[in-house]
Amino acid sequence: MSYQNTLDFSREMDNQDSLKRFRDKFHFPSFHENGVVYFTGNSLGLQPKSTGEFIQKELDAWAKYGVEGHFLAEKPWFEYHEFLTEKASKVVGAKPEEVVVMHSLTTNLHLLMVSFFKPEGKRRKIICEAKAFPSDAYALESQIKFHGLNLEEDLIEIAPRDGEHLINEDDILSAIAEAGDALALVMIGGVNYYTGQLFDMKKITEAGHAVGAVVGFDLAHAAGNINLELHDWGVDFAAWCGYKYLNSSPGGVSGIFVHERHANRPELPRFAGWWGYDKETRFLMEPGFKPMYGAEGWQLSNAPVLGMAAHLASLDIFEEAGMERIGEKRDALTAFLEFVIEDISKKNADRCEFEIITPRDKSKRGAQLSILVHGQGRELFDELTRQGVIADWREPNVIRIAPAPLYNSFEDCFRFGEYLQNAIQ
Repeated sequence: MSYQNTLDFSREMDNQDSLKRFRDKFHFPSFHENGVVYFTGNSLGLQPKSTGEFIQKELDAWAKYGVEGHFLAEKPWFEYHEFLTEKASKVVGAKPEEVVVMHSLTTNLHLLMVSFFKPEGKRRKIICEAKAFPSDAYALESQIKFHGLNLEEDLIEIAPRDGEHLINEDDILSAIAEAGDALALVMIGGVNYYTGQLFDMKKITEAGHAVGAVVGFDLAHAAGNINLELHDWGVDFAAWCGYKYLNSSPGGVSGIFVHERHANRPELPRFAGWWGYDKETRFLMEPGFKPMYGAEGWQLSNAPVLGMAAHLASLDIFEEAGMERIGEKRDALTAFLEFVIEDISKKNADRCEFEIITPRDKSKRGAQLSILVHGQGRELFDELTRQGVIADWREPNVIRIAPAPLYNSFEDCFRFGEYLQNAIQ
């Protein structure tokens, strides 16, 4: 498509947008006098207008029934997580029995690694990407130390080549092959939080399995953003948060995926809790853990209903919109925003340069663009913020922006370009 950096063009694109009505389903921040251009759905998604109603319904049930709300509420709390399962499975390309919503992201990653990182003899190494999100890095470091292994020897970090910003996927595949039967686990962020690079999870999974390793992914920046097919790709496990692209409240609940080939493996080590116990006999409270079939068997505690209610409000919207349409708009919206940024960069080449370090290939990225600013720095970002752009700054000089297709518009992208031009001046 031939783009134009004009208001009329952006509005015409919005008129053709099959998802344009979904924008009205969200609250936009109102603290700025001119309104905001909200491009931080990769950190915290906007609140659906239905969220308050969903939470209030459970507050009313609590007031009316007390503890009996577990069985008498319209959506009984005893089985509340089940109301989310099928909707969440559609977001990540999984079977319902492979998915459950529970706890928080890093907690879930640790719980999954208890089962799937089992160093034994020579097979004890982990491969991950360098400059992973800090929580992932800390989790992997602590797992290695917990097992009494050597961090320098047993954690293999794949970094970009000298002078490059992105990781060459051939380097990941080569490292997997080279580690061979010493490799226990591949654990990578499906989309890198810093650059927005999307990794070929199917190819990485196949390579890991070829040498006998387990393969898992942190999908914090992928779920609700990328068109995922976790079941078909054969991924062993994955976890994601609900508060970024999935718009499900600050620090909201997390989802996990466990492939069906592991669904009925009670012999897998796990940190057990009573909500993961066989549902039919859970309240007999007998000794000896008997896990539920599938991902539900990794649950620990009963459902945090208020957080899950917020998540359910958003998952309803995702189900209505459909990931196929979301993906189509994501690609068009991100490409237009990329065009606007490059247009502004050309017009101001004597003052500064904006280098987009996110892959140009739409199959290698999602909604995020990471802009490396040459010639100006934090003061430019601060001026954008003053004008009403809600974006994200990462040291040393990267601005991350993410046009979320459910609520961002093409006019938002055009307005960002206007604000960027003003900030340069």
